[in-house]
Amino acid sequence: MRKIQKQAGFTLIELMIVIAIIGVLAAVAIPAYQDYIARAQASEGVSLLAGLKTSVSEYYQDKGSMPALATLSGVQTSGKYVGAIAFTGAGSTTGALTMTATFTSSGVNANIAGQALQLATADGGRTWTCSGVGSLANSAYLPGSCK
Repeated sequence: MRKIQKQAGFTLIELMIVIAIIGVLAAVAIPAYQDYIARAQASEGVSLLAGLKTSVSEYYQDKGSMPALATLSGVQTSGKYVGAIAFTGAGSTTGALTMTATFTSSGVNANIAGQALQLATADGGRTWTCSGVGSLANSAYLPGSCK
C-alpha cells in the first residue's frame, strides 16, 4: 500500500498575497496614525489656553481691563509641544483679548510644527472662540474642541 504525503506549509503565492495585504493595510494605517498624533499634540495648545480662561475672566471682572500674560501668576506658558503663549489686546478695556499658543518647530508632528492656535474673546471672557492660525485654520489637525 502506498502512502500519500500531505503538503506542509504555504506556497510562495500564498505568502506573497499575505505580504501584499499587510502592505496595503500599512499604507492606509500609517498616514491615519500620523494625523491622529498631530491632533493629539495640537490638543496641548487648546488645553494650555483653556487653563487661562478663568484667570483672564476674573482679572477683567476685577480690574476692568484685560491682563498681560506676565500679570497672571502661576501660569504655564509652554509645554512639550507648545513653545510659547502670547496675549494680544492686553490692557483692553473693551474686553477683547486673543491668546495664541505657538507650537515648537522640532519634536512635534511636521504638520503642526511652527503653527499656532488662538483662543479669542470679545466680551471679557464670557464666550471664547477657538481657531487655527495660517495653514492650521480649517485643518484636519485641529482638535475636536476647536472646530
